[in-house]
Amino acid sequence: MARTRSVRKKVASKKASGPRNWGAGPLLFIIWSCTLLVTLGVGVLVAGYMMLGLPEISSLHSYRPPMVTEVLDSSYQPLAYWYKEKRWPLPMSQIPEQVADAFLAAEDARFYEHGGIDFMGVIRAVIKNVEAGGIVQGASTITQQVTRSLLLTRERSWIRKLKEAVLAWQIDASLSKDEILCIYLNQIYLGQGAYGVEAAARTYFAKHVYQLNLSECAMLAGLPQAPSRYNPAKHFDRARKRQLYVLRRMVEEGYVSPEEAEAARNTHLIIQSEKLDLPPGAQYFIAHVRKELKARYGEQRLLTDGLTIVTTLDRDWQAHASEVVKQGIDNLLKRHKKDKALKDTVQCALVSMEAETGAVRALWGGSDFKKSQFDLAIQGRMQPGSCFKPIVYATALKEHVIAPNSIIIDEPLSFQGSDPKKPWRPENFDKKYMGPITIRTALTYSRNVISVKLARLVGTKAIVEQARRMGITVPISQDLSIALGSSAVPPIQLVQAYSTFPNLGNTVKPQFVDAVLDRDDRLIEELEPQYNESLSPVTAFQMVMLLEGVVQEGTGRYARKLKWPVGGKTGTTDNYKDAWFMGFTPEVVTGVWVGRKDKQSLGRLETGGRVACPIWTSFMKITLENAEKKDFPVPEGVALVPVDKRTGEIVTVDPAKDKNVIWEAFPVDDLPTLEPSTGIFNVPSILEKMGNLFR
Repeated sequence: MARTRSVRKKVASKKASGPRNWGAGPLLFIIWSCTLLVTLGVGVLVAGYMMLGLPEISSLHSYRPPMVTEVLDSSYQPLAYWYKEKRWPLPMSQIPEQVADAFLAAEDARFYEHGGIDFMGVIRAVIKNVEAGGIVQGASTITQQVTRSLLLTRERSWIRKLKEAVLAWQIDASLSKDEILCIYLNQIYLGQGAYGVEAAARTYFAKHVYQLNLSECAMLAGLPQAPSRYNPAKHFDRARKRQLYVLRRMVEEGYVSPEEAEAARNTHLIIQSEKLDLPPGAQYFIAHVRKELKARYGEQRLLTDGLTIVTTLDRDWQAHASEVVKQGIDNLLKRHKKDKALKDTVQCALVSMEAETGAVRALWGGSDFKKSQFDLAIQGRMQPGSCFKPIVYATALKEHVIAPNSIIIDEPLSFQGSDPKKPWRPENFDKKYMGPITIRTALTYSRNVISVKLARLVGTKAIVEQARRMGITVPISQDLSIALGSSAVPPIQLVQAYSTFPNLGNTVKPQFVDAVLDRDDRLIEELEPQYNESLSPVTAFQMVMLLEGVVQEGTGRYARKLKWPVGGKTGTTDNYKDAWFMGFTPEVVTGVWVGRKDKQSLGRLETGGRVACPIWTSFMKITLENAEKKDFPVPEGVALVPVDKRTGEIVTVDPAKDKNVIWEAFPVDDLPTLEPSTGIFNVPSILEKMGNLFR
């Protein structure tokens, strides 16, 4: 019958086989000799203790070793492990007895019998090693190994051995055997960066320690003597011999029966390390989380404190982002097969976050993190082109310079440039001009001239200030080219700016961390949405309706395929170098950029509507799978009024009955007076306010 560890703890003293008759002389000599030896031994130990300068062992009473910090996605699946020592400490109650028995049999069979130093074990090890003609059995006890690992250096000297012996004796007197064994099983180095039995189980068998069978337990128990030499992933034959030795020792010590050991010998072992199933491209997200938390907690705490970091990443959204980005790039390459350099230089960035909380659910920062850790979505700066125009329009609406139905003339413009001989003449994308049009029409069809007129009307300083309030922190040029998106912006900052619209004026900061817990699962921090009031609810809602028009009738028409309330804006820079689409539903804000590493053209007519908008639309489908379809909320203080979208006149016609009539949003307090004779609201043309400013 195999003996259990609990039985091993109960060591009975053996009685002499029979009485012996000793004379008085020899008996007195033995007593005197023993007394002298004990006195000398104690004296030597006391003197040695005073001279050695031994470290305190009090820290072992509250053993809290460095442990792994786990980074999880939003569904609590692991994304990354950060550590200085790869360790998951476990209490003794969570370590199977079979695991402990294997280590006891291999390393210190008399652990529960000696006082920290096993003199009998030393003699037995010498005899075994002489018989084997080599070192097959060590003499250090588990307590001595704990001492060596936690309190002493690795130097090889008699002084260090003496310190080890004294400290082992102290530890054995201060801690219970189970406490010492628990420390040992969590502290011991077992190769390949694994400290402790839980880390080793994950490293060599891709299992938790409680899932190990006897064969695997014996394999791990053979590692402490020489983790590199007996590494089963690299030297399986050596590890196998050591495993068989451990099983034999377990039988000899009564921990398992011969039949159990034989079954373990015949068990097929699969050596494999735990693999983290990362969604494609998640490395950029994880790298940003690490950078952000390092600034808050410091590198040392991240690597040793055993934090649990729950991120905002949605693994399904991230995987879907990878699919749609690759498909979008493939479609672009098919359209330009003659451009051989395009395949190696084209790149994409995508950021998607919840509008209400700012939780970033997907981020595509590049196609290959191993080749480049530069995150296009966060660190990249690209000219946004017309994607910047909503900030210009929002500023003009906020300053009450325009209304959604205001009329402004789309016409050629000329300004004095830095060179007096070369005036700056902003042009529309199609080189054409539409004459008097409404603000809605101007934004829907992305008329460059109108954006420049508005920028001059409200002033570039006001636009820059508005962009700052909406989360754009990078430098912005304070000249009229700002109206055409000439200043490069990181995609994530533009996504933050667009969150202002579905949030009815509140710009939300993108966040990557949902919660941080300490090693005892106590909450340290959790996500709290961080808002900045950037626009009034009425102005933000006016922009929502205008940007819905871009999708319904303008350059973002591809996004209509979602059949969902959507607002957005395309962006295309000179010579088709950058293609953008920034868009939002009531719940989600997403931005997509496509460009080239060499800053060359993506190809003729490769606009934001043709390149980026299809990627955006395909991605957004996953965000709608569990969403309830609803319109953008209408804030208080808004009046929805029917407007003729050609003339800008407010009419009494139901938009459902006339395709040229549309609902437009106005502040209730700004509504003009109704003329009873005509039934039409008279709205002053913006030209009356602007005078001859652009003449």
